[in-house]
Amino acid sequence: MNVDTIPDFLAEQRDAAPEELQGQVLEFETLWERKLWHQLTNELIGFFNHPGSAPQRLQFYKTFVLEFAAKINQLKLVDLALKAATQCRDNQERLSFMEAVVKKVDNEDSQDALVFATIAVARVKLDLGDLDGARKDLDRAERVLDSFDSVETIVHAAFYGANADYYQAKADFGSYYRNALLYLACIDIKLLSPAERRNRAYDLSVAALCSSSIYNFGELLLHPILDALSERDSDKWLRDLLFAFNRGDLAAYDALEDRVRSNPLLSQHSRPLREKMYLAALTEAVFRRPPHDRAMTFATIAAETKVQPDEIEHLIMRALSLGLLRGSIDQVDEVAHINWVQPKVLDMMQIGNMRGRLKEWDSSVNQLGNWIEGVGQDVWAA
Repeated sequence: MNVDTIPDFLAEQRDAAPEELQGQVLEFETLWERKLWHQLTNELIGFFNHPGSAPQRLQFYKTFVLEFAAKINQLKLVDLALKAATQCRDNQERLSFMEAVVKKVDNEDSQDALVFATIAVARVKLDLGDLDGARKDLDRAERVLDSFDSVETIVHAAFYGANADYYQAKADFGSYYRNALLYLACIDIKLLSPAERRNRAYDLSVAALCSSSIYNFGELLLHPILDALSERDSDKWLRDLLFAFNRGDLAAYDALEDRVRSNPLLSQHSRPLREKMYLAALTEAVFRRPPHDRAMTFATIAAETKVQPDEIEHLIMRALSLGLLRGSIDQVDEVAHINWVQPKVLDMMQIGNMRGRLKEWDSSVNQLGNWIEGVGQDVWAA
């Protein structure tokens, strides 16, 4: 557009804007004429963030923003483009629009903006069902990200968020879990709506339970996102289930089994879930015992875990191979010698058990001290 027509465009848009935004559009013209690009960019971001600006964003971007696009922070340019893209008619138009943005910021000095825009393209491809295309874009973005010493948090958040969505679409629960937690680490969860928090907490919980590679839910149990499951009675059971797994509580799991069966994904993974619960019960049984009393017979383990006696050896070997326990198995005497158990988050009941063990240890030390003092009086006197 010819520079002389910019004031006419802004006048048109001012008249079309909601009353509360008209003063801001008037300010655009002042900043444009004075070539205060930084201030103008910030004003535009505020304008685009206002819900009332939605019908005008795309036209503003194409007609106004692109006139001085090379003069502003390229990351902010992509941010404006993303907000404008929400007004495209469909995903195909949005894809073409964002691919043009990628070409616009593909410069040596704006690689962070290039990554940000590439991730946005990958997101649109996910929406279109092009998982392979999205994966290629995300891998390209990751290679550039890895070359940076530092980058804006918004870029990392976009990458982990898109990566999580990709792995969720692929039903790769472990990868989704890790990327979703990294995404949450990059954002302020207070900015998420209650529905977004509940959905993220729900998806993370199901992924943790269904994953074949996650046996320790500590990061999730400590994360404030999990509190979103306490807001509605219909979601509380899932939170309770996670804590039941964490403390190896077979009775609590059995009480929630109807809920598990009613959930399509958990129902599909009911057998691995049961095995995961047996492993949790085993590690909890080992954890409750003092370090000097961790030679456990197969019969003791069967009583603690409710596993059939002929499956105990396989259960222990599985726990050893997963790194949940360290030790050895005496197959002749049917005894497992455990010398280490994987640390995990403790609830109040488990902390109470640890407190009891510490008190027992303190009492043993006192008894030993008294015994040494009693039998060694002559030595002390000498």
